[in-house]
Amino acid sequence: MSTHLGSAAAEARRTNARWGILAMLFIATTINYADRATMSMAGKDMSAALGLSSVQMGYIMSAFAWSYVLAQLPMGTMLDMHGSRKVYFWGLLLWSVFTMAQGLVGFLTGGAAVALLFGLRLAVGAAEAPCFPGNARLTSAWFPKQERGFASAIFNSSQYFATAAFAPLMGFIVHTFGWEAVFYIIGALGVVLAAVWGKFIFPPRLHPGVNQAELDYIREGGALVDLDYAASEAKPKTVDTMKCIKELLASRMLLGVYMFQFCINILTYFFLTWFPIYLVKERGMSILKAGFVASLPALCGFAGALLGGWLSDQMLKRGYSLTVARKTPIVIGMFLAMSMLACEYVDSNALVIFFMSLAFFGKGVGSLGWAIVSDTSPKEAGGISGSLFNTFGNSAGIVTPIVIGYLVQASGGSFNSALVFVGLSAAVALFMMLVFVGRIERVELKKSLVAQNA
Repeated sequence: MSTHLGSAAAEARRTNARWGILAMLFIATTINYADRATMSMAGKDMSAALGLSSVQMGYIMSAFAWSYVLAQLPMGTMLDMHGSRKVYFWGLLLWSVFTMAQGLVGFLTGGAAVALLFGLRLAVGAAEAPCFPGNARLTSAWFPKQERGFASAIFNSSQYFATAAFAPLMGFIVHTFGWEAVFYIIGALGVVLAAVWGKFIFPPRLHPGVNQAELDYIREGGALVDLDYAASEAKPKTVDTMKCIKELLASRMLLGVYMFQFCINILTYFFLTWFPIYLVKERGMSILKAGFVASLPALCGFAGALLGGWLSDQMLKRGYSLTVARKTPIVIGMFLAMSMLACEYVDSNALVIFFMSLAFFGKGVGSLGWAIVSDTSPKEAGGISGSLFNTFGNSAGIVTPIVIGYLVQASGGSFNSALVFVGLSAAVALFMMLVFVGRIERVELKKSLVAQNA
């Protein structure tokens, strides 16, 4: 009896600083995705003002992903060396400033406007590169395994929440104040968040609001509590970066997870880039209405992401293996995501939105890739592993806008073939998770560790 009472007292005394960290990650990632989506909401009016074709718009919208992908590994290395708090702050501040600067394109014309816009999208992409690997590192440091699926789902769900919350707002801004204003306003929100970032984000052992009971709880649950504490102190390099990359890619499990993320992100980038334009051009909606309609699938994706993370953690708590607990929501979600293919066979706008919402709900349920990265990344190279994962995943951001641009142009403005391309990507994602990825477990580096002097 006394042991039980002591345990209950310790439970009551335990702080919950980790949930405050997660709230900040959710807000920052929401701003991150809102900045990415500004182009899709401003796209129709911007393309008309600058005289851009569908293919040109596809290339401009993909510019973000080119630099985002190329910056992943350098930023992942910086995260491992300098910690998430510092690197994330500079990324947040810079991507917000570059987003605001895109509004200046309205003062130029012709090739100068296109060149500046393309360059600024490249700058935004590079500055946003630390966001998701930083999220994964902080989640690994702050959350025990049995809470990590839901925690990862929370910050990952911000991509859906951003569209649900900001698409109507951005549609209103474009309709009322013009397309340039959306860049100024959304960018300014990020600058404000950067100003308060350092007040809330700390490694577990340095956080002013955490107590020993919470530290013990998360450490005993498998949290890497010293991860960012070590990175915040001067320390020698622990891994050879190039050897580490080769070793991680040699893992069939990790390679399968990385390729899964590429496929699932095809759906993400369709919604981030072409979906509002599809609603306006093919479905005949006003930009204001498109903003509100685009929020419906996003809300479903948000709900799906929370459900998938919760279900995975519940399965872990009930004794299922990590492999079964992570894969089950993914399989269910990818089957639902394939429902997008039905949009080619219906004419009603209401049915199109229904199937889009169902597909995005499924995509949300299956979006457990970042939880798996937190579960499997080597403790010495969480940033590098997360960056590799994000490199593969966001290569879809390069491919998807361009491929859809060509498909739309080749079909005379129809999006039918584009929807087939997006829907089938969910089927390939399902194949990768079921067939290619085996047992899910943390990788131990053997060939790329750097010997340290005593």
